Amino acid sequence: MMMKSTHDSPILVTGAAGAIGAIGRNLTTILLAKGHKVRALVRREDERADALRRLGAEVVQGDLTDLASMQRAIEGCARIYFGMSVSAVYLEATVNTAAVARYHGVEAFVNMSQMTVTQMSITETTESPQHKLHWLAEQALSWSGLPVVTVRPTAFLENFFLLLAAASVRDADELALPMGAGKTSPVSSVDVARAVAAILDDPAPHIGHIYNLTGPESADLDHYARVFSEVLGRTIRYRDAPTSEWNEKLRAAGLSEHVVHHLTVMTELHKQGRYNRMSEDYLTLTGETPTSMADFVKLHAAEFTRP
Repeated sequence: MMMKSTHDSPILVTGAAGAIGAIGRNLTTILLAKGHKVRALVRREDERADALRRLGAEVVQGDLTDLASMQRAIEGCARIYFGMSVSAVYLEATVNTAAVARYHGVEAFVNMSQMTVTQMSITETTESPQHKLHWLAEQALSWSGLPVVTVRPTAFLENFFLLLAAASVRDADELALPMGAGKTSPVSSVDVARAVAAILDDPAPHIGHIYNLTGPESADLDHYARVFSEVLGRTIRYRDAPTSEWNEKLRAAGLSEHVVHHLTVMTELHKQGRYNRMSEDYLTLTGETPTSMADFVKLHAAEFTRP
């Protein structure tokens, strides 16, 4: 498979128009700031696509499961970041994108996976269909012959501690999450984007490697509630929310059953200690320490505070 010269080629970033906490949007911003050309793949033309254009990205509308879309998106790109939100069609999207990337002979394919996959095999899985899809996607990419770099982050700060917990902190002074007494080492999606940007800057040394990304500490939710208290200047207590309450909250937010099931399994794995893991891969890739819970709460203090 021939390798392309990359000097004048845009880097394709999928999921570039994602919401808060989306790696693709953060990655697009970082790569542009570094002087890279970026082709941003979006699902629809809206104000988020316009914002990407204003940043300087080339925006392409398309669908990861559509071959014609991915042909338009990948042609002319030598480096690809592939990431997709939790979805029942995740495996189809991965293989579809990989097939087109192989046809075009790309020189780097950075795949966003999940740290849970590190503990999975043909005999070990979880109750989440999404975890199985991630594991199968990694298998398919390893068979593809593509120059793959795999990134496996743990749970995201933005998802669990902002999107899903900000309201309880703000309105009830409690960190309400169903994680029991399990320890966790959440990582910021911005840090994950920084790590991916470091790989895409010079991918050759990273081809074939797997990087696990965590935050700077692993602790239980009582500890993180004390961090919230110290930063916000008021007492925040951890409440181990019942799973039924958690599921009801997720469904009320309009999430699909596939996503609800996946997030619920993640909380069960937290209770089992499966997220009590640490890695120095972020430091290796960036030379920096990942964002701490204290710095994260400071950054988003307004969202955790009643008006």
